[in-house]
Amino acid sequence: MADIASGGAPLGDSGDVPLSQLPVKGRVVCRGWIESVTYVPTDRTAEFSAMVSDADARHRTAGAAAGQPARLRVVWLGRRRVPGIDAGTEVRLEGMLSAVQGLPTMFNPRYEILSRQENE
Repeated sequence: MADIASGGAPLGDSGDVPLSQLPVKGRVVCRGWIESVTYVPTDRTAEFSAMVSDADARHRTAGAAAGQPARLRVVWLGRRRVPGIDAGTEVRLEGMLSAVQGLPTMFNPRYEILSRQENE
């Protein structure tokens, strides 16, 4: 498994770790497609989360034999919305990984929007 050198790489550098090869914990730079976002009710503590996948949902077929794509949960604490983070957006993320409920999770990552889904 690849691990980014101590301190992490700037978002502009290549060397992104594929989501399927994320370490259990540590600082990484990775990229993927926002699969879904979750909003919490206003009576709960502010938190905005998104599921990131290594496959662009727009190009997946329903009966694809490739299996399930690798996934990463991304959580921004203290925020109810993150501008530009919507389903279908390609992003590059940098942050510390941890496992929460068996799923790789990154809290308050740095992010770069690489592309957005066009309204069709």
